[in-house]
Amino acid sequence: MNILVTGAVGFVGQHLMQHLRDTYPKARLHGVVIAPPGDGALPANYHTLDLRDPAAVAALIDGISFTHVYHLAAQANVARSHDHPWETLENNIRMQVNLLEAIRHARTPARLLIISSGEVYGTDANSIAPPDENAPLRPTSPYSVSKVAQDLLGLQYHLAHQLPIMRARPFNHLGPGQALGFVAPDFAMQVARIEAGLQEPVMRVGSLDSERDFTDVRDIVRAYQLIMDYGVPGEAYNVASGHTHRIGEILEILCSLATTPISVSQDPARIRPGKTGKSWGDAAKLRESLGWSPQVPLESTLADVLNDWRARVKLEQLT
Repeated sequence: MNILVTGAVGFVGQHLMQHLRDTYPKARLHGVVIAPPGDGALPANYHTLDLRDPAAVAALIDGISFTHVYHLAAQANVARSHDHPWETLENNIRMQVNLLEAIRHARTPARLLIISSGEVYGTDANSIAPPDENAPLRPTSPYSVSKVAQDLLGLQYHLAHQLPIMRARPFNHLGPGQALGFVAPDFAMQVARIEAGLQEPVMRVGSLDSERDFTDVRDIVRAYQLIMDYGVPGEAYNVASGHTHRIGEILEILCSLATTPISVSQDPARIRPGKTGKSWGDAAKLRESLGWSPQVPLESTLADVLNDWRARVKLEQLT
């Protein structure tokens, strides 16, 4: 088994690499990175290349007979996509087209899992049921438009070229190792800095009324592996808990875990366009066909996120 993960040292990529190593200890594990990984990276065969370069991608796919390819690499920050829409669209679509073309021309095409997003369904504050995979696509950001394009390109290459391509549509996921620019790490970083005396005891936040479907990243990567191994080519699979939590609830849990009292102040600059309302997903297809369900409680995930940021802030103080 020759497995390739693009975006291998990103937030989700690191968790997926560890899960794959634990699940398939004898597999040959490869990762695509934009720069050489640091000392803390999981031992694997890393390939430093720019996925926007078609020749480099073709050379990698031609040189190694991969059996499984997980395509995680993307510009995934929704807020950044509003400020830099073409960068997001160009990066995410071009990288995937290059990968699809290389796999299409391979001697034995690998099974390919494309990571789309629950963002493709948009938000609806009045929804009474979460969308399943047949719901209309209503993207509300350049990022989600890029994910619609990635999703449908995967379907098109499956239909046109009979490639074994599956599509995962994950909703919001969180866990240790996530970068800033997402709600849980943004809150946890502030809590950790307040505890360390590096910030006044006031949390600067954006909108707290939006509702999102949160799943632990370790449950997310377990779903990816199941879809890759047992999913039906051409199909899309929502990856979601089917429940929503207010952003304010995430804040309340993290503040309850703090070792010092914290007050809250809303900052208009932190309110994103198109992010109000409710976003949640129906993952019945994944549960019923592949036996997946989330295992990590939200409170445990947020405790892990906060402890991760406590360690980062402590390291910052030491250096």
